[in-house]
Amino acid sequence: MKLLKKTILFSLTAMSCSLALASDITIGVTISATGPGAALGGPQKSTTELFPKSVAGKKINWIVLDDTTDPTVASRNVSKFINENKADVIIGSSTTANTASFIDTIVASKTPVMALAPLELPPEKDHWVFKMPQNNNIMGQALVEHMTATGVKSLGIIAFGDIYGDLWIKAMTPMLEAAGIKLSAIERYNRTDTSVVGQTLKLLGAKPDAVLVAGGGTPAALPHVTLVERGYKGQIYQTHGAPSSAFLRVGGSNVEGGIFVAGPLLAHDQLPDSAPTKKTIVNYVTAYEEKFGPGSLSSFGGHMWDAWAVLEQALPKALDKATPGTEQFRVALRDALEASKDVVGVHGIYNMSPEDHFGHDERSRVLLRAENGTFKLLPATNK
Repeated sequence: MKLLKKTILFSLTAMSCSLALASDITIGVTISATGPGAALGGPQKSTTELFPKSVAGKKINWIVLDDTTDPTVASRNVSKFINENKADVIIGSSTTANTASFIDTIVASKTPVMALAPLELPPEKDHWVFKMPQNNNIMGQALVEHMTATGVKSLGIIAFGDIYGDLWIKAMTPMLEAAGIKLSAIERYNRTDTSVVGQTLKLLGAKPDAVLVAGGGTPAALPHVTLVERGYKGQIYQTHGAPSSAFLRVGGSNVEGGIFVAGPLLAHDQLPDSAPTKKTIVNYVTAYEEKFGPGSLSSFGGHMWDAWAVLEQALPKALDKATPGTEQFRVALRDALEASKDVVGVHGIYNMSPEDHFGHDERSRVLLRAENGTFKLLPATNK
């Protein structure tokens, strides 16, 4: 009898713990803290250490895993979040290829995702995915406007040989055509390549007025450096996947004068006080550098910060409708994310809609020039 009572008590205790855990909010985070995407994922991992452990009176279980910039590992992490941890929402991954690897899994499980990399999806998949980085059309237009203003008539592109490069070429091609800028050459390379001499020689042979490097993290420095070393004198542009202190460190003097499109975060100390994101940026910069040291700030960590900003507004609305750990809660959270309005992040003001899961406008971009080992805000972008 005593043994039976103990068994019943243990079972009730275990059930009670299980129910308590089920009512917690579980957030799975897969990021590229190591590997070629570490310049992106490292600061994102660090940013998670600044987040609260509860919201609206509910405990948050943060589960943060490194996917080593490997799509297979990223997909495995997400399967674990869904099947073992019963995650209510997933944040990640740091690269477009990694994020694309698990989209079918999250759609099948009806789990919303806060993507830290820009990607385009068909409507039935995009339904569950909310993107924190600015979309390539908004960022590419800023680059094309600068090219037009400075007399660029032809452009060469060297892009990652994956979905990130594909999306940038797809975005830029019609914009260049509309602006009357000839796309004179397209070359591709891999994130893990150690040489792009062959591709560079082909670009030089095409003699474009300017070159766009459509890469991300420190691997985006390789074509830039190689072009300069081979004597290229035209303007070199970079996408918002590139700018970071790590990029400047790897590129050194060879990336001086390069022009980068980016969110306003990296120009935080050059923005006017009237900038709509200035106060939020200062709060993030202060918290981040107090914990990780002066000069440790990264644009990519800002995407993680914005993911929480959007989630923080949406979670209480979902809690009003359902209990964490259930499909009903995930659906309610997805709906609340899609209804996000005027969420001030460090990369812009988020206004989501059924037609737009990026939520950005022109306030989410600036142009920067690499000068003396830092990023200088171009006056023309300071509107």
